[in-house]
Amino acid sequence: MKERQRQYLHAMGIQPWEPRYPPASTERAAATDVTPEAPAPQAAAEDKPSSEPSPPVAAVPAPDPAARESPPADTDIPQEYADWAMMVPEDSGNELDFELEPPRPEDRSARIGRMDWGALEAEVKDCNACELHRTRTQAVFGVGQRQAAWMIIGEAPGADEDRLGEPFVGRAGKLLDAMLLALGLRREQIYITNVLKSRPPKNRDPKPEEMQACWPYLQRQIELVGPKILLSVGRIATQTLLRSDLNIGRLRGRVHRFGAAAIPLVATYHPAYLLRSPLQKRKAWEDLQLAYHTFVAAPRRGGDIDS
Repeated sequence: MKERQRQYLHAMGIQPWEPRYPPASTERAAATDVTPEAPAPQAAAEDKPSSEPSPPVAAVPAPDPAARESPPADTDIPQEYADWAMMVPEDSGNELDFELEPPRPEDRSARIGRMDWGALEAEVKDCNACELHRTRTQAVFGVGQRQAAWMIIGEAPGADEDRLGEPFVGRAGKLLDAMLLALGLRREQIYITNVLKSRPPKNRDPKPEEMQACWPYLQRQIELVGPKILLSVGRIATQTLLRSDLNIGRLRGRVHRFGAAAIPLVATYHPAYLLRSPLQKRKAWEDLQLAYHTFVAAPRRGGDIDS
């Protein structure tokens, strides 16, 4: 606004108005500066208030959309307008049109599958993945040589195992030791564990959800041991390992293959069953011989047991 116009407005008692937001382009700035000069007021107007309406207030020019992203460097924009100019309109289409999913917890089997012996044993000791942790005395992890060529897998701990924390103890364990000695194997040369790590109450059959909870532990134990031969004892252990519903009488007597590594697996009767049915010991001895000959025929590795 020119100084002469400002003096006229002061003389009329009108507060001059000046735009706070500068024009967005040089063309608009040039148009704003071209303002016709107001006629000189009459002398009488100085003695009384003017009855003429105040001149219209010019509208603030709308901000140029092209200038919102990056205002001109030579424009002195007040802070409140500068903040507004950098805002993204709600209808701009730039807002997220989906909700971000929360991070998913790591799969339990995958986590267990990376554990070493120490971490795995600690995990089993404190496991509460099924209801058996409420009734057990302690978890029964496994015992023996952790890089053994032979690995024996039973069903679940019994009363003696639950009390002592070691698989295959008591009368059934002593019978198993005698069977292994007949092959020239000692207990400390092999690795022994169960599918289930906690004793079911009253030695009942394990429930499917209990077997599923313990399955990752057994898988990892087999991977860490890396046996040359697997010997499964009893119906439930054999059916679990082979994913079969056939009875033990139909699964024994031949060589199966376990897992991606195709580990030879031979099934036989559980020592506890042999104590109740001693006439079946001859068949169990045949199974042990089959396992031994399968092991001998397999490619040898450093540290394998020599009979």
